[in-house]
Amino acid sequence: MSPTPARSGSVRPAAVVNAAIRAIVVRAQGREWTWAETALYRVLVEEWETARRAEVVEAA
Repeated sequence: MSPTPARSGSVRPAAVVNAAIRAIVVRAQGREWTWAETALYRVLVEEWETARRAEVVEAA
């Protein structure tokens, strides 16, 4: 499980991206996030939304 976002054009499964998001939260252990963690989180959330939409379209 890589915490870095996928390159454009490839879509990781939403579950994989969700695991990366959860890893950020676990690593923070209740402390405030660094700017890098916040930036990564935002990118991962966008990637997760894209993956989720792709999975819904694929299922239809």
